[in-house]
Amino acid sequence: MEMESLFGIALGINPPWEIESVNFSKESKRLDIKIGFQRGATFPCPVCGAQSPAYDTADKTWRHLNFFQYEAYLTARVPRVKCPHVGCGVKQVEVPWARPGSGFTLLFEALIMALVREMPVNAVSALLGEHDTRIWRILDHYVKGARDQSDYSEVTRIGVDETSARRGQDYISLFFDLDQGRLLFGTGGKNHETVTAFKEDFVLHKGVPEKVTDASMDMSKAFIKGITEEFPNAQITFDKFHLIQIMNDALGKVRAEEALLFPELLHGTRYVFLKNPENLTEKQDAMLTTLSYCHLKTGRAYMIKLALQDVFFAANREDGEARLKRWYNWAIRSQIEQIKKVARTVKNHWNGVLAWFDSKLTNSLVEAVNGLIQSAKRRARGYRSIKNLINMSYLIAGKLDFRLPT
Repeated sequence: MEMESLFGIALGINPPWEIESVNFSKESKRLDIKIGFQRGATFPCPVCGAQSPAYDTADKTWRHLNFFQYEAYLTARVPRVKCPHVGCGVKQVEVPWARPGSGFTLLFEALIMALVREMPVNAVSALLGEHDTRIWRILDHYVKGARDQSDYSEVTRIGVDETSARRGQDYISLFFDLDQGRLLFGTGGKNHETVTAFKEDFVLHKGVPEKVTDASMDMSKAFIKGITEEFPNAQITFDKFHLIQIMNDALGKVRAEEALLFPELLHGTRYVFLKNPENLTEKQDAMLTTLSYCHLKTGRAYMIKLALQDVFFAANREDGEARLKRWYNWAIRSQIEQIKKVARTVKNHWNGVLAWFDSKLTNSLVEAVNGLIQSAKRRARGYRSIKNLINMSYLIAGKLDFRLPT
């Protein structure tokens, strides 16, 4: 079998395309494959599909999968056709091995998409010897194409949270389908306008805002305002883990204040008060038992925290509300300002806190995905743009069908 025929079979080159030559240079460490077409061949018009003869040609080159350790390139005489149909004019034909406008073959792009799932883009760039900007363009193209095919018509329960793009600076807001566990939409910022942007994208993907019955979130005023305005039928559930985190933060402030007054008593207890009793070591349990005789505010704040957690062990909403009322009365009369502030926060978000007993929704999935995104960001040592971070978020959590060649 001639070498040209062998490479034609390996590359899947079919008539009217044919391999004209194969040149390997050990010095330049590359394999060059030249592709032409048969004399008298016709090609479909990119506009209407009508078969037309070549009008003229232009040479184009694409990076292909490596030939062993050597870079491989395809160069082809790509024809333009002059379609006889009105409105078509002279157009360049599409080649079967690459998408229009790309400098890579489809199989090389499939390799890139497989690699960026497992390693940072800058590492892929170094491995393949291509500038990372070109890698990001490929990722952006396939993410956009896959999202265009996404259908949100069955989405009824959503979750929303923000994550940082750069430490202490920019943020992105992420919206999830909590039933399918997939990222629906990401956008820069964390104000109520991000919800408006999500709704517009949601509708473009056949989503019906009126069908959304539940939304889980933290107690962000911006998200509350956005969901209330754009998804009027959605019952808001405030994430119970976020509420406990607020309580833990208040407890930490109480402990820090008293640690200045009683340094010997509270030395080394910072993480002890964050644990539940069943998770304490013997030493930590003995420490808390000793502190209970000292009548510290920190001890009372710890017991109030445990009582708040106990609310969510209620069998139903009625029992839960009764427990929450008892907790609120205790917390608001605790004479501990940090705890009273938490009590007022709960009072202002009462229905959303109790909505958990109906929806059972939390942001645990959202927080888990945020952790994966932040981990990817650390491995990549940050991203140059919010657009790149959002595209990586889709890659991690979008469950997108990229329909890549194999």
